[in-house]
Amino acid sequence: MTEDVLAGDGVWSDETDWEIADLEGEQEGEEHLAMPTLAVVGRPNVGKSTLVNRILGRREAVVEDIPGVTRDRISYEASWAGRRFLVQDTGGWEPDAKGLQQHVARQAEVAMATADAILLVVDATVGATATDEAAVKKLRRSKIPVILVANKVDDQRVESEAAALWSLGLGEPRMVSAAHGRGTGDLLDDVLGVLPETPREGTGGAGPRRVALVGKPNVGKSSLLNKLSDEERSVVHDVAGTTVDPVDSLVDLGGKIWKFVDTAGLRRKVANASGTEFYASLRTKSALEASEVAIMLIDASQPITEQDLRVISLVADSGRALVLAFNKWDLVDEDRRLQLEKEVDRELVRVPWAQRVNISAHTGRAVQKLVPAMETALESWDKRISTGRLNTWLKEVVAATPPPMRGGRLPRVLFATQASTRPPTFVLFTTGFLEAGYRRFLERRLREEFGFDGSPVRISVRVREKRERKK
Repeated sequence: MTEDVLAGDGVWSDETDWEIADLEGEQEGEEHLAMPTLAVVGRPNVGKSTLVNRILGRREAVVEDIPGVTRDRISYEASWAGRRFLVQDTGGWEPDAKGLQQHVARQAEVAMATADAILLVVDATVGATATDEAAVKKLRRSKIPVILVANKVDDQRVESEAAALWSLGLGEPRMVSAAHGRGTGDLLDDVLGVLPETPREGTGGAGPRRVALVGKPNVGKSSLLNKLSDEERSVVHDVAGTTVDPVDSLVDLGGKIWKFVDTAGLRRKVANASGTEFYASLRTKSALEASEVAIMLIDASQPITEQDLRVISLVADSGRALVLAFNKWDLVDEDRRLQLEKEVDRELVRVPWAQRVNISAHTGRAVQKLVPAMETALESWDKRISTGRLNTWLKEVVAATPPPMRGGRLPRVLFATQASTRPPTFVLFTTGFLEAGYRRFLERRLREEFGFDGSPVRISVRVREKRERKK
C-alpha cells in the first residue's frame, strides 16, 4: 500500500454517503461536581498508592517497590456503595525531611489540612515508628476524622502483631492487605461513615475546560502550574522528572475555572524507561487524551530538541488544540531570540498553526497571555463551518487551482462537508485521489479563510467507486 490509503479515507458509491458524513457528532462536556476528599497519608513505602489503586478498583497511581515514587498529591475519582468521592494520594510524610523530600512532605501536609477525612496508613509488619507517632500528633490537632489503617496484614501472624497499633491512640486499627484486597471493603464502609456528603469547601462548576501541561522533563511544567494557581500545587525541584503522576488542579483565571493537569516529562524512548517512568508515561498520554487543549512547554533558553519534537508530534496526533509556551524567557538574550526564530521556522513546520506565547514561569512574565491563547485555540477546535459556505468556498479555490493530474486524469472535487469538530474534520468526495501536497494546499487556504488558529485540521478524501461500463 502507498500513501494513497490514509486514515479516514475511503470510497463512496452514491450521494447518500454525503448525508452520512454531514451528521454532526456532538460531544458533551463533563460536569465537575463538588465531592468530598479522602486523603491517604503516611510515611514512605507503607503502601499508600497500592491502597489507592485498591480503593479505585483500577491501577491509576504509579506503584513501584521503592520508597518515594509518589511525590505530589494526586486526586482520583472513586465510588463505593453508590457514593462518589475523591481519593488523594500523597507522597511519604516525614517530620524532619530535607531537600526534595521536604517539598514532598509539605504536599502531604496540605492534603491533611484540606481533606474531609484521612486514612493514616501504617506498615503492620514494622509496627509503630517514631514517624508514625509524629504523624498522629500532627493529625490530632486537626478536627478532621482520621482512620488508622494497618496495611500489609497478609496472615494471622501479622494480624496479632497489628493489634499493638492501638497504642497510637487513634482507636481500632483497620487491618487490610492492599496488595491482596483483604479488608478493603470493610474499610470503605467505615470511610463512608465519617466522610461528609459534601466537601467543606466545594468547587462547584459547569465543566471547566481541560488543559494538559506537557513537555520534556525539567522544562518548568510544575513551576507554571504553581504560578497560575498561586500556590505550591506541584512539587518543584531541580531534579529532572520530579513529577511522576499527572496532577489535577482547578485554577481560577480571569473569573473562569480551568482544569490543569501537570504531567510527567515524556522521555525520549519510553520502551527503555524504568518501571516508574514507563507507567508515568502511560498516565501522561491518558491525561493528554482526556484534555481538550495542551500547553506544550519548550525551554526557550536552549535549542529545540528531538524530545520537544516527539512531544509535539504526540499532541498533534492526539488531535488536541495546542499552545506553544516558550518558557524561561527571562534567560533569553537578543542573540538567542534570533536563533530561536530560525529554529521555529525550521523545526516546527508540522504545527505552524499553534498559538505561541513567550513566558517565564519563574518570574510570572506574560503567563496571563496563556488564557486568550487557550481560548482562541479552543474556539477553533470547536468551530463548525456550514456545508453551504464550505462548498461555495471550495468551488472557487478548485476553479482557481485545480488538483494535479493523476494517472492521466484530472480528479474532480464534487462535494465537501465538515464531518466533526474537536478537531475540525473535513471530508471531500472526489472522482480521484488527491495528492498529499494538494491536501496541504487546501488546508492552508481553509485556514486563511476560516481561521482555526491553535487547532489541528484533518482532511480526508472519499474517492468515487469505479463502476463497470454497461455494454
